[in-house]
Amino acid sequence: MNLKKIISTLTVLLLLLSCSNLKGNDNALLWKISGNGLENASYLFGTHHLVPLSFLDSITGIHEAFNMSEQSVGELDMSNMSQMQMEIMGKAMMPQGTTYESLMNEADRAKLDSTLTSLMGMGLAQFGRLRPAMLQNLISVTMYQRLYPTLSGGKGLDQYFQEEALKRNRRVVGLESTADQIRVLLEMQPLERQAEMLACMVNHPEMLKEQMDKLQVAYHAQNLEALWALYTEELPDDPCPSTEEEKFAMNGARNKKWLEKLPAIMAEKASFIAVGCLHLPGEEGLIEGLRKLGYTVEPVQ
Repeated sequence: MNLKKIISTLTVLLLLLSCSNLKGNDNALLWKISGNGLENASYLFGTHHLVPLSFLDSITGIHEAFNMSEQSVGELDMSNMSQMQMEIMGKAMMPQGTTYESLMNEADRAKLDSTLTSLMGMGLAQFGRLRPAMLQNLISVTMYQRLYPTLSGGKGLDQYFQEEALKRNRRVVGLESTADQIRVLLEMQPLERQAEMLACMVNHPEMLKEQMDKLQVAYHAQNLEALWALYTEELPDDPCPSTEEEKFAMNGARNKKWLEKLPAIMAEKASFIAVGCLHLPGEEGLIEGLRKLGYTVEPVQ
């Protein structure tokens, strides 16, 4: 697998899982947005970027909601994939003169090399030019696809809804640019912190698998409360905890920016908004944020 093919795959999969206080039957992945002067309702759908399209058959009202919309809104406008790939390739590389020898000790480098070789068939000699955050995403995606070969792969939900919109001559709107996502996913943390988290991941593969298993169950159960708990809970024995600042930059800060854009977008045209499910719940989530702006946001069940 060459670097261009890897980056091409990650152009979509880098989104990963970027899923108010929900209780009881309020748990849902599809939400109707109305009121506050909207002439027509818009819909908000929480995606998991690595599940197959067949999952949509389990979402009540999803096709009707999409059919009633006039435009599709996503984290990114994916219509120019080649440009996105070029932007990501340009930022995925280590700065000149920085190597894993300067970021990791020998034992961690050896573990990283063996993990890459086991998953990808190639090791640090081939992947050592990539930033640690890029390798962390690559390992996560590859492990997910290996753990769930019948439940992953193919076209992502986000890309599907945008392509379907274009087929119907509808506009596609991106809430942020490729550069925005690159900053969050590849540049937000110093390289030393990226390397620390990458080393922790490869040294604790059982933890990653356990998280993936729980996430898989919660998402297929459409259980936003469980998904949010997985993201926010601080386990006393977690060897690789993210800081509150890192979590906010990945989720809350982006939600805040999107909530500044969504009112005008929805006022212009009825919108089908498909973003990672973890952007929906919580006090800083889109559901509660839209309610605070005066909209009625209710689950479609």
